[in-house]
Amino acid sequence: MKGHAFKIQRIPGLGVEIVEADSDRTFARHMHEHFGIGLLVRGAQRSASGRGQVEATAGDLISVNPAEVHDGAPIGDGTRRWQMLYFDPPLIAQVLKDMANDGGVCAQEFAYPVLQSPRAAELFRTLYQTVAEAEEFGDHLKIEETLVLLLGHLLDRSIPVSSLPEVAANRAKALIDDDPQSSMSLALLAREADLSRFQLVRAFTRLTGLTPHAYLLQRRIHRTRQLIAAGMPLADASLASGFADQSHMTRCFVRSFGFSPGMYARKGHP
Repeated sequence: MKGHAFKIQRIPGLGVEIVEADSDRTFARHMHEHFGIGLLVRGAQRSASGRGQVEATAGDLISVNPAEVHDGAPIGDGTRRWQMLYFDPPLIAQVLKDMANDGGVCAQEFAYPVLQSPRAAELFRTLYQTVAEAEEFGDHLKIEETLVLLLGHLLDRSIPVSSLPEVAANRAKALIDDDPQSSMSLALLAREADLSRFQLVRAFTRLTGLTPHAYLLQRRIHRTRQLIAAGMPLADASLASGFADQSHMTRCFVRSFGFSPGMYARKGHP
C-alpha cells in the first residue's frame, strides 16, 4: 500500500507539537529546532544522523536532537506509520536540569536514535495520548510526570531506590490530601517537597505506589463518590472534586470502581 498522510497538532501553552504520519516517502537530509521523541507504530525505517545510521521497526522508540541533520526512508514496500512529539528546547532543558540536580552529570541530548524498551514505549503512548487530549482536559500534571519518566529511560538515568527521599515526598502527598480539587503542577509539588521534579516522581511512586497524577485522581474520585453519596448531582460533584467535566470524572470512576457514577447515584452504594 502506497500513500502519504500527515496530521499535525500544536498544543498552545505547552510547547509541544504532535505529528502523526503514514508515508512511503523518502525524506532528504533535514533538521528540526526541537527535541523529538517518537514511536514507530507500523512498518520499518532506515535513517542516518549525527549518531550513526540506524534501522527502526514497529514498537521501537526514535529520537532526534535540535539541529541534528537526519534523513529517513522506508524499508520494504508500503508505508511506515509513526507518531512524534516535538518539544520546545527550554521545556526539555528544564527537565534535564532537574535530573542533573539529583547528583552527577546528566546528558543534555538523546544518545540513542533508536531505543527498544517496552516500558519506554508504554510511557510514550501514555504521553502522546495525554498531550493529544490536553486542550480538552488540560492534564498538565500527567504530561509533566510522564515526560520525566520517559526521559529517564531515554537518558538511561536511574536513582537507587534506597536513596529516594520519601520523607520529603510526604509533603507533596499532604498537599494533595489537603486540597485534591485544586489544580496541581509537578513544579508546585516538587517545590513543596524541596525536590527536583525527577526526584519527586520517583520518590512519590516509591512512597504511595502511584505517580503524583494517579494519586491525585484517586483522591478526586473518592471525593466525588462521597459527594454523590450525599446527594450532589453528578456534574456538580465532578467540578467540586476538581475534574474538568463530568465525562472525565465518569471515565475515572468506572476505571476505579467498575460501575458508573450514575448507577451509584441511582442504586445506592455498593
